[in-house]
Amino acid sequence: MLKSRLLFTGALFVAAQFALPAGAQAADAPRVVASIKPIHSIAAAIMQGVGEPDLLVKGAASPHTYSLRPSEASALQNADLVIYVSPELEAFLSKPLASLSGNAKILELAEANGISTLAMREGGAWEAHHHGDEDAHNDDEDHDDHDHDTAHDDDHDHDHDPEHHHDEGDPHIWMSPENGKAIARDITQELAEIDPTHADFYRANLKSLLGKIDATKDDLVNRISAVRQKPFIVFHDAYQYLEHSFDLQAVGSITISPDRKPGAKRLHDIEEKIKSSGASCVFAEPQFKPALVQSIVADTGARIGTLDPLGANIDAGPDAYTDILSQNIDALASCLKG
Repeated sequence: MLKSRLLFTGALFVAAQFALPAGAQAADAPRVVASIKPIHSIAAAIMQGVGEPDLLVKGAASPHTYSLRPSEASALQNADLVIYVSPELEAFLSKPLASLSGNAKILELAEANGISTLAMREGGAWEAHHHGDEDAHNDDEDHDDHDHDTAHDDDHDHDHDPEHHHDEGDPHIWMSPENGKAIARDITQELAEIDPTHADFYRANLKSLLGKIDATKDDLVNRISAVRQKPFIVFHDAYQYLEHSFDLQAVGSITISPDRKPGAKRLHDIEEKIKSSGASCVFAEPQFKPALVQSIVADTGARIGTLDPLGANIDAGPDAYTDILSQNIDALASCLKG
């Protein structure tokens, strides 16, 4: 508690040092667009007191299947800086980014400085990553018609344009607090180059945010420590960065993508994995009906929890990033403790 108070007091002192004159905020702020809420939150924390970034994917919408609204397309066209994770996560941005005016800078975080990436898991309890071939749909169940695999095609040209692909990388990079700090540094650097007038302000906000992320991680380590070795199943494989950061024991996922309905064989395999591993919890996600998870755990004795890498029910803003980390760790701790 004392550490949190000191951080808050420090943040107030920094804000006072670099406070802008009334009316100066927003009028001359760079126009920043961020794809998803956790990335938007980090940008908002860095820009606090100067301006506010725009957020594209809001509420419970999925970046896998999102369609831009005209107002959002306009915001992209007018942006000074566009921040997104990778074509694998936000496939809907590939064409719009390719057609942006030459004035916008594009920050693809999966390739940014200081980001540690993990390979996608597959095989066994981690569903194989298919590229649209017939084996991806080899059971009798109907599958959703979402074009969620748009970014997982067989085009491996890496020309550093918005349409290149990184099939080997897990795009959920923000679920690592250390990556969150690296993302904050990269955004700060970009903003300082675009808007040198406010560079000191951005750097002061960065220092405050890095301290907040460190304090949050320390707190979450304590919250999860008693159950971190207990096995669990996730809805889709979006949490391995969180697992690595907090030494957690996920043992499988129900589906490769939250937008893809698993078949009968897949559900049977996961039910068997729950039983053989002793997984005490299976985690759903708030965007999807819980009936699927309920049917899987019915004969296993496992409990149901909810995880959400995008923070669908968390308000967008500078606090959302640490709130998303906290919400997921609390959900894990609560379910695993029983």
